[in-house]
Amino acid sequence: MDQDLYAVLGLKRTATNDDIRRAYRRLAKDLHPDQNKGDPACEEKFKRVSAAFAVLGSPEKRKRYDAGEIDSMGNERANPFYRDYAAGGGAGGGHEGFGGYHNGGAGGGDFSDIFGDLFGRRGPSGGAFTMRGMDYRYNLEISFLEAVNGVKKRVQFPDNETLDITVPAGVESGQTLRLRHKGGPGAGRGEPGDALIELKIQPHPLFSRDGDNITLELPVSLDEAVLGSRVEAPTIGGRVTVAIPKGASSGQVLRLRGKGVRNARSGTHGDQLITLKIVLPPVIDPELERFMQEWAKKQPYDPRARFREAAGA
Repeated sequence: MDQDLYAVLGLKRTATNDDIRRAYRRLAKDLHPDQNKGDPACEEKFKRVSAAFAVLGSPEKRKRYDAGEIDSMGNERANPFYRDYAAGGGAGGGHEGFGGYHNGGAGGGDFSDIFGDLFGRRGPSGGAFTMRGMDYRYNLEISFLEAVNGVKKRVQFPDNETLDITVPAGVESGQTLRLRHKGGPGAGRGEPGDALIELKIQPHPLFSRDGDNITLELPVSLDEAVLGSRVEAPTIGGRVTVAIPKGASSGQVLRLRGKGVRNARSGTHGDQLITLKIVLPPVIDPELERFMQEWAKKQPYDPRARFREAAGA
């Protein structure tokens, strides 16, 4: 949700640049995580205050924000790829499905100088003040096949920096990629934080995943099931020819070894499990109907006999 950055800092829109800097200094000192360890509410407020200063602390960004050209995250309002994403708790989505929380960076407020001023560039014990930069959290949405096969993505950060990232094969939804030193700037000699990218995987219309195995339901015709056949079936690596055994039944499972997901730890691949589903034609023609009537008289069988046996009937 777009928020009023001036209200976050407790200011009016008529505030001067010095007013903005002083308000941020005061709030950052009171809310800084190092001063409020274990207090998530303070940490959340600190993130919002830092994000506000990242925009209002830059005269150029402040001018564009006041003109409505950028939103409270510093993103172009005309850019359809960005949505608000606050500190990892929103539903991000930007270029290539990438969106994120950003509180600083090129062109924003000078956090290193602010923290140097806050703590006199020395810590409480008298040593030089050093603080690692904050981690930024993002969401990246990828397709099912991109997740199982791996992919390279070019993503754009809110400060317009673009970066090519490699999504390894076999990742799962909710897994997080870490980009070192792509987060917030450190204070003093502190190193920058990291960018933490949480992956969101879109479902596939045909495939599902069970561990390292891929599952698929494959429709077959009545004659293919009765007589046996060789048919094409999709896999995560492309189409292959599958042998349907003679007399196959719906629910029967065929295993394609090594056609599943690559396990990053062992280097081995899972299998693809194909469940057969016999599909009758949309219209049963008279010839098929007569044949089945005659066949049923000559070859009676009970497919539910084992059900009665199991129930003791």
